[in-house]
Amino acid sequence: MAEEKKIEEKEKPGAPAEEKAETKAEAKGSGAENVVAEEKAKAAAAAAAAAEADESKIRIPKQKLFGKYDYDCIVVRDRTLEPYISLKPVALPHSFARHANKSFGKARMNVVERLANKMMRGGTGEKLGGKVIRTQGRLQGKKSRVLRIIEEAMDVVAVKTKKNPLQLLVKAVENVAPREDVTRIRMGGVSYQVATDVSPLRRLDMALRNIALAAITSAFNKKTKLGEALAHEIELAAANSQDSYAVKRKNETERIAKSAR
Repeated sequence: MAEEKKIEEKEKPGAPAEEKAETKAEAKGSGAENVVAEEKAKAAAAAAAAAEADESKIRIPKQKLFGKYDYDCIVVRDRTLEPYISLKPVALPHSFARHANKSFGKARMNVVERLANKMMRGGTGEKLGGKVIRTQGRLQGKKSRVLRIIEEAMDVVAVKTKKNPLQLLVKAVENVAPREDVTRIRMGGVSYQVATDVSPLRRLDMALRNIALAAITSAFNKKTKLGEALAHEIELAAANSQDSYAVKRKNETERIAKSAR
């Protein structure tokens, strides 16, 4: 027993020294870990700064219509037309027939490009103002020329109204899109007209067609340029003025449909 006590007493003084050594080793280890963590944090911060610098160099500016007019602030108030009025930001609205022959493909086409397609026609094809207008193919297939005309019209609208012409175009479409039309049916050997609702996609087509026809008829055989005539029609239609040809056509269509109910 005495020997065991002596051994324990000998061991006790050595224990603090071992503990000190262990604490020193732990302190050294933790210090090394802190240094490594700081180095990693610095490296991560440097990598993040380099990535931000690269992004600032490669950052693509927002697309504007013809490089001039924003798409951000455009509001479509007609909820039925909203899914079909495409305002996808593009500088030049030309899809090169990407959406042709696809079901509801027109709904994904920019509204300005759809207006350009309506402008590419050889005339009215019907009597308007007592005469048939034929443009002799001056606009048929010439999309680049028509887009330049639309850009000129947008510039005129922007100068006159001090507003975004794209917003005025959307407002004009909402004002001149008819909600009711007539269709011809045949029963018992007798054909007659019946009023019917117009789908949103057809409403948009009819509105753009009437705006394009108004511009063509206003500028045909006159000193007025086509771009100026288109700008004037967009202004009148956006204001829902009765002087607008497109507004008159809408009212006439709905009046005929009302009488055919």
